[in-house]
Amino acid sequence: MPSALPDGEPVPDDGALPASALAGAADRPLGFYLHVPYCATRCGYCDFNTYTATELRGTGGVLASRDNYADTLVDEIRLARKVLGDDPREVRTVFVGGGTPTLLGAGDLVRMLGAIRDEFGLAADAEVTTEANPESVDPAYLAVLRQGGFNRVSFGMQSAKQHVLKVLDRTHTPGRPQACVAEARAAGFEHVNLDLIYGTPGESDDDWRASLEAALGAGPDHVSAYALIVEEGTQLARRIRRGEVPMTDDDVHADRYLIAEEMLSGAGFDWYEVSNWATSDAGRCLHNELYWRGADWWGAGPGAHSHVGGVRWWNVKHPGAYAAALAAGRSPGAGRELLSEEDRRVERILLELRLREGVPLGLLRAEGLAASRRALTQGLLQAAPYEEGRAALTLRGRLLADAVVRDLVD
Repeated sequence: MPSALPDGEPVPDDGALPASALAGAADRPLGFYLHVPYCATRCGYCDFNTYTATELRGTGGVLASRDNYADTLVDEIRLARKVLGDDPREVRTVFVGGGTPTLLGAGDLVRMLGAIRDEFGLAADAEVTTEANPESVDPAYLAVLRQGGFNRVSFGMQSAKQHVLKVLDRTHTPGRPQACVAEARAAGFEHVNLDLIYGTPGESDDDWRASLEAALGAGPDHVSAYALIVEEGTQLARRIRRGEVPMTDDDVHADRYLIAEEMLSGAGFDWYEVSNWATSDAGRCLHNELYWRGADWWGAGPGAHSHVGGVRWWNVKHPGAYAAALAAGRSPGAGRELLSEEDRRVERILLELRLREGVPLGLLRAEGLAASRRALTQGLLQAAPYEEGRAALTLRGRLLADAVVRDLVD
């Protein structure tokens, strides 16, 4: 969750949504994102809305404490129930992210999930995920999560090479992420993801291959592999600017992506989104697919973003301000915007083109259709889906996804 928030119109104190946002809601899937903004240390590449204990000291008082954070988040879940009214929808997905959610006690995460179950109900086949730092969980912790209703866990591995982790300011014990997969399996988790990052300064092709081999050897059913993005204002950006570490270029990112595709597909993983691979459709992250397909989700927590029926809003960033608003009986929303039909059309193209199934050609305007025909002849779009009315990326198109989508939108 990036730390910068956009501008927008004010959110009403009671968080009420326009009637248009709730029209037809029963026919749309609903998910919850729960943001836990705490980290033990700040990673040098991270631009997310997260805080260490030192950063919070003296700025949020008791309200910003990890000890009572679950209670505060439950307050927002109850607010969500009031705002969404008599909506009969059960929640289809829950995703707890951060930050490091597993810095909270396992019982706190289970209690937050219980509030969603009590207020809304969970679908019988609901996907319930938490992110986890490998160093912050053990078999007992994972067992509590599984018994409490979590059925998917995503471990931040990033790399198997210590010198790469050092540049990222990650401090895993060697082999710990892989061991976590086994512990999660033993606790009863059917779906386990490992997050990897490629393109870190100082990483070689062989380093990247070793990380992929280690991840595959651990036996997850889902792997996410993201190119490192150097965000302004981060410690890593400052180190690169001072010349302490080199910047990785786009050609290196492309080479690393091709290595990932070759090794993951060779191990039985299929891509379903540009940066995500799974061993089966059941292993895909359904929560992220809600985002990519423009469904409804409520984001609870400091800085969290939500979307319901074409209305998008975001909460205040600081944990202290967030908790103070809820304690006063007010929505923690900082701003919101009503998306036009054109906004929603463009966002569908931006997001759905990244999916294996692609985007319907019927969403494209004349200029976008002309661009899609050029992309087809250039080998950026697949021929068979195109004949069936969909623009779906080839492997080469995935390497140039940002450029392709810009052309189709224009």
